[in-house]
Amino acid sequence: MCTEWTEMARWPDIENVRRDFPLLKNAGIAYLDNSATSQKPLCVLEKEKEYYENYNANPFRGLYGISVKATDAYEEARAAAAEFIHAAPEEIIFTRNASESLNLAAYSLGELLIREGDEIITSVAEHHSNLLPWQQLAARKGASVRYMEPEADGSFDPEKLREMMNDKVRIVSLTAMSNLFGTLNDVKTLAKIAHESGSVYIADGAQSVPHTVTDVKELDVDMIAFSGHKMLGPMGIGVLYGKKELLEKMPPFLTGGEMITTVTLEKTVYAPVPHKFEAGTVNAGGAIAFAEALRYLTKTGLKRIEEREKMLTTLAVEGIKKIPNVLLIGSERPEDHHGIVTFKIEGVHPHDVSSIFSDENIAVRAGHHCAQPLHRFLGIPSTTRASFMFYNTEEEVERFLHVLASIRGRMGYADENLL
Repeated sequence: MCTEWTEMARWPDIENVRRDFPLLKNAGIAYLDNSATSQKPLCVLEKEKEYYENYNANPFRGLYGISVKATDAYEEARAAAAEFIHAAPEEIIFTRNASESLNLAAYSLGELLIREGDEIITSVAEHHSNLLPWQQLAARKGASVRYMEPEADGSFDPEKLREMMNDKVRIVSLTAMSNLFGTLNDVKTLAKIAHESGSVYIADGAQSVPHTVTDVKELDVDMIAFSGHKMLGPMGIGVLYGKKELLEKMPPFLTGGEMITTVTLEKTVYAPVPHKFEAGTVNAGGAIAFAEALRYLTKTGLKRIEEREKMLTTLAVEGIKKIPNVLLIGSERPEDHHGIVTFKIEGVHPHDVSSIFSDENIAVRAGHHCAQPLHRFLGIPSTTRASFMFYNTEEEVERFLHVLASIRGRMGYADENLL
């Protein structure tokens, strides 16, 4: 089982929390690739195992005991996801991940809203998952995609969005938090601007929802997408939140079993939302384990998580700024990075950087981070990214900085060996 709250309250003695995460016991690995996927606490792993061992049955399709139990647990998971973002359960659609959520939104909203000549606004700072679906939609419908550009610190200027709005814009879809800059955008203001012009506003919350308090009613987003695996849950489960009145108007994304009320050879009546969008056998085990992850995050406290991650990020950013020939991507202010620290070392390819870190048992990310247009915009082919979660330690940050300072020397730059 996972740490009880009375123990967790002993922070900053983080070792009480780290004991909950089996992989963190793995031969001293410093896992700093949390923006790609987080580690999973034992109680989450046990919850999924419990489902498969004790009541593995297809939800909604059986009147026998374990099928009813599976149905109830699955719907309890939906309620947990709704509570986490202050939504109603019927506004929560379970998907495989944020990518599928955004594809669902693009396909179904495209059928509902987009006609030839219409416009969709997104940005050059998007993860490919919030770029490609809109490009595909525009190509399919004869519409066009227009792109906002970020400021130097990675933020979006709301006034730039206001200037882009016109009576052809039907959809605005922007990241809530950049997976390269770590910038948390002013979603509430951006959504308000979109709504003033009659547009639907969608947020990619894959990076923001795990690390900050998200209240969809306060933000007034029409939709937001996020993934379970980035917030202590298993892979293969994600969420698309949508306002109920909008979901009810949208056509289904996939068709098949369980998303219908009646089927005849002449006509099909679809099930009410959210089931209209959940065709086929659902990922019950994943949803049930994800609910346990949400309970863990809630028990830990997102405000406390934010505070700890801000402390770790500040250590990393201030340390990087002291190392010659290392370019920090985005804001100089640590508080703008929200656990994401992306950088480039002059004269060293990010793959070499990542390999050197790997040799020291430190896991970081190298490449374009599924954000090629943003790298082109910045004039940098690829970067290295370290990303922190609340279970990381100050000692791991110091290890990271120690190795970072040595990399140019290891690569043959004789004038530099800062070890």
